[in-house]
Amino acid sequence: MLGFFDIIMIYINDDITSFDLTAAMPQLTEQRREQVLRFRHELGQKLCAAAFLLLCDGLREEYGIPEPPLLGYGKDGKPFLADYPHIHFNMSHCTEAAVCAISPHPIGIDVERIRAYNESVARYTMNDEEMRQILSSPHPDIAFIRLWTMKEALLKLRGTGIKKNMKDVLTGEERFTTVVNTAKGYVYSVLG
Repeated sequence: MLGFFDIIMIYINDDITSFDLTAAMPQLTEQRREQVLRFRHELGQKLCAAAFLLLCDGLREEYGIPEPPLLGYGKDGKPFLADYPHIHFNMSHCTEAAVCAISPHPIGIDVERIRAYNESVARYTMNDEEMRQILSSPHPDIAFIRLWTMKEALLKLRGTGIKKNMKDVLTGEERFTTVVNTAKGYVYSVLG
């Protein structure tokens, strides 16, 4: 049985090519439409809109909130629900998917596309133990992305964003849920 603080709802759209941006725009708040239009390319616009609509779907399904929410932003830029500060959420997107996690407590989520393993990037961002995990894996590309999404999810939960020294982000005490979807080409991790 899950306790109150174990409830995390995750919403995913991994069919971005079919996402209808024209139909989505009227469903967004003016605030989010402005954010969507800051992306120069249509894919970025679709992903930004899709992530917000996942949040809207989740708020409607889980909390009965029918209207798109107004977002506020913390001192480091972490978004929050201006009218519902007791509901926590986090969104992320990559070229393959948009995700949103909603919870009654602080939460972080990150999704990344599975791409070719780059050892120089790994050595710059991973500590010795993490490098051992990556190099001993039959799929170092996935092992790297899994660890990267864990680090980003934790930083997003904290609201601090990416730091200079990514090697020391994880303590090993965190409890992540990580999903690898090789068919669609992405990995996401959530912490809350």
